Amino acid sequence: MTTNVGKLDRIARVVLGLALIAAFFLNRDGAYSWLYLIGIVPLVTGLMSSCPLYSILGISTCPLDKK
Repeated sequence: MTTNVGKLDRIARVVLGLALIAAFFLNRDGAYSWLYLIGIVPLVTGLMSSCPLYSILGISTCPLDKK
C-alpha cells in the first residue's frame, strides 16, 4: 500500500476520528449516536497514511520528492 496522505491531512484525519469516537462515548443517549463510530474510518486511514478512496481517484496529498 502506498502512502498518499500528507502530514496535515493525516493530522486532521486523526483529530477528527478521535473527536467522533469521543463523542460516541460522551453522547450515548442519542438515537443515532452509533453514527459517531464513522470516526473509525478517518482514524485508521490517518494512522496508516493511506486512503483507499484517494488511491481510486488518483489523489495524493504527500509532497513530491525533490531530487
